[in-house]
Amino acid sequence: MIPAGETWQQMVSHVWAILPLALGFALPVALVGGLVLYLLRRGSLATTLTVLVLIPVLSTLAGVIGISGFMFTPTLTTMLLVCLLVALVTVPAAIVLGRAIARRSVWEREARERERSAEAARRDLVAWISHDLRSPLAGIRAMAEALADGIVSEQDDVADYATRISGETARLSGMVNDLFELSRITAGALRLTMSAVPLRDVISDALAAQTVVANQKKVQVLADAEEWPVVTGSDPELARVVRNLVSNAIRHTPPDGTVAIHVGVEGQDALVAVDDGCGGIPEDELDRVFEVAFRGTQARTPDRSGSTGGGLGLAIAKGLVEAHQGRIGVRNHGDGCRFEVRLPLAVL
Repeated sequence: MIPAGETWQQMVSHVWAILPLALGFALPVALVGGLVLYLLRRGSLATTLTVLVLIPVLSTLAGVIGISGFMFTPTLTTMLLVCLLVALVTVPAAIVLGRAIARRSVWEREARERERSAEAARRDLVAWISHDLRSPLAGIRAMAEALADGIVSEQDDVADYATRISGETARLSGMVNDLFELSRITAGALRLTMSAVPLRDVISDALAAQTVVANQKKVQVLADAEEWPVVTGSDPELARVVRNLVSNAIRHTPPDGTVAIHVGVEGQDALVAVDDGCGGIPEDELDRVFEVAFRGTQARTPDRSGSTGGGLGLAIAKGLVEAHQGRIGVRNHGDGCRFEVRLPLAVL
């Protein structure tokens, strides 16, 4: 409604008269708010949204106080109360909304990073496995053709070729088994039958399985324990974890070296540490040791003569340990490196 005694022209003229004054008070506040937003551009999203909400409220408040001539009339008091109520509602909403958006942004960024990492791992896996499959297949094909064409006919040579074909077949079988196990882990299809598992039996079985390989390479394998704990887990999968770690340690330890297994208890966890003589892992590669098909460089370049895997053993070990709610890590130690596995103790 138009105030009594005031025409439309008078009201418009009054508005145009106070507009420059309102802008004169509100604009500096908005500019200061813009400067604050610029300074907070790398800050949290919740803080940025809070400042963004406060800028129009404070600008409005400054404009209203300015045009009132700093005379606290009932109208001005009402406007101040309205601005205060608006701030009380919008600022908490901005904080909550900012935190929610920030969490979602972080989750989406992490999801994209995980997707890129998984895609890179898939490409590396295809490249490594394709290379490793070609080598034994080419050898098997060449030896089979030599036998079929009669190029090799002496009994001793035939027996030697048969042994080599058997060895290459074993390598292929090992890679296929590793791929199958890794696919179960990554697809979440791994089903564990949990029970109380004595680590003494697990370590003993793993060492027995690696004795022949260790003897062939003249690597001594030792095991000691402060005590032999019992953990909650699946016996076959835990045995594979230890077997993979010991096999990896033997493969990267030079002849006449030593692989040592230490077992103990650390807090609420059982600790299994495997030390090798690999010469150490470059610091920039420590975080990549458990990546699929990663083999590293320098001292950890594998010896192809006895390798049966495709660079998947440590990735499988990590997946199996995490499936047991455990942790696995690696660090340089002495003249080699130490792989540490922590598993929850069984409640007896």
